[in-house]
Amino acid sequence: MSSSVSVPRLVIAAPSSGSGKTTVATGLMAAFAARGLAVSAHKVGPDYIDPGYHSLATGRVGRNLDAYLCGPELIGPLFAHGARGCDIAVVEGVMGMYDGAAGEGELASTAHVAKLLRAPVVLVVDASSQSRSVAALVHGFASWDPEVRVGGVILNKVASDRHEELLREALESAGVPVLGVLRRVAQVDTPSRHLGLVPVAERRGAAVAAVAAMGAQVADGCDLAALEALARAAGAVPGGSAPWTPASPAHHPTRSVEERGKGVDAASAEKRDSGGAEPPKPVVAVAGGPAFTFSYAEHAELLAAAGADVVTFDPLRDEELPPGTRGLVIGGGFPEVYAAELSANEPLRKAVGELALSGAPVAAECAGLLYLCRELDGLPMCGVLDASARMSERLTLGYRDAVAVGDSSLAVAGTRMRGHEFHRTVVEPGAGAAPAWGVRAPARRVEGFVQQGVHASYLHTHWASEPGVARRFVERCRTS
Repeated sequence: MSSSVSVPRLVIAAPSSGSGKTTVATGLMAAFAARGLAVSAHKVGPDYIDPGYHSLATGRVGRNLDAYLCGPELIGPLFAHGARGCDIAVVEGVMGMYDGAAGEGELASTAHVAKLLRAPVVLVVDASSQSRSVAALVHGFASWDPEVRVGGVILNKVASDRHEELLREALESAGVPVLGVLRRVAQVDTPSRHLGLVPVAERRGAAVAAVAAMGAQVADGCDLAALEALARAAGAVPGGSAPWTPASPAHHPTRSVEERGKGVDAASAEKRDSGGAEPPKPVVAVAGGPAFTFSYAEHAELLAAAGADVVTFDPLRDEELPPGTRGLVIGGGFPEVYAAELSANEPLRKAVGELALSGAPVAAECAGLLYLCRELDGLPMCGVLDASARMSERLTLGYRDAVAVGDSSLAVAGTRMRGHEFHRTVVEPGAGAAPAWGVRAPARRVEGFVQQGVHASYLHTHWASEPGVARRFVERCRTS
């Protein structure tokens, strides 16, 4: 990224989860958009749900910035890619400001991403149970790491005018300006369940109303002019590389020599075989709708850049795969919530099974893994995998360091990728005769399934970190 990349930007952080980051960040995006600004929305970490609300607020795709999944070197380029053409960018943090990947120091924390972007931080504080102590809290967060610039604080859940007066008086000594004060407003609350907020796709009308309420609350309680001025004072994004692009391998040093060679050789051979003309675009069907809402925007962009015709379909509603489907991508989501409806759509389950049996490439992550199983909570699924899935009381959550055990439609053996696991389900057995990944950390084990063209796993991965994945997948779609 050249020094000319200087999109005004703010990072919205908090001392802990539950402080109101999503309400403030989403509301600020909506309030800026209502003022006529083109707003770029970003989320620190692997969260798929918050970006859906961000998209409603801005009218643009919400994007993730995850320094663990993608590597710190890609944060600036990915930010610049998403923020291209925008007037301002708002980055919602994750957990507490200094909380990152377990055992990895600051890696993937909100503070880490703020430093990588050289972006000022606005600290959202839940003030509901404190008064003068807020000054000590804010001072501690602002002074902990001198490379993190806390440019202001927004006080959330303030009880009364008197409470606000006490808080403001205390913060005068902390040296951090108060940029907003928000009271608790019931209609801003968004429903949650076992994996966090209910996604936008499942409650679109109510979500639109909630985002509008967030925008109104932030516009009424925050100094938007001061927040915009703080964002404009950010200066240039550090670094010397260009914005990330799905068509360029320039930012992907982890791709193996073998994978690079296979990708180039296959593409060259295809072009020779077609007489120098571009080969036809294979249709890659991508599962969407309320049951499959977890997907990084860059995945579809990478597939399209690799030459695929990307078509979204809804397994709850559509009884057939898109015409001409040569490959299938089924990301994460909540199939356990829609198990009865997914099971009842027998024509589509049969079509997915037949596609997999033909040897066509199928990439399934988490929810997609469950959908490919023989059954989910006793209800028939696609039967592609000889495995059974069920809901569990135990939450499985965390980053994973993994390596491809063997060749598959996504990667060659030895390809190292980082992933994230987040579910309350169990698949038995947990791995097939040919596992998808050998997980190196936090504990060594094998995981997932590779059979014919199918690659199914609990791990969510970010393909921008390894673009050979999308290219290899599309090449297999052409040749399978």
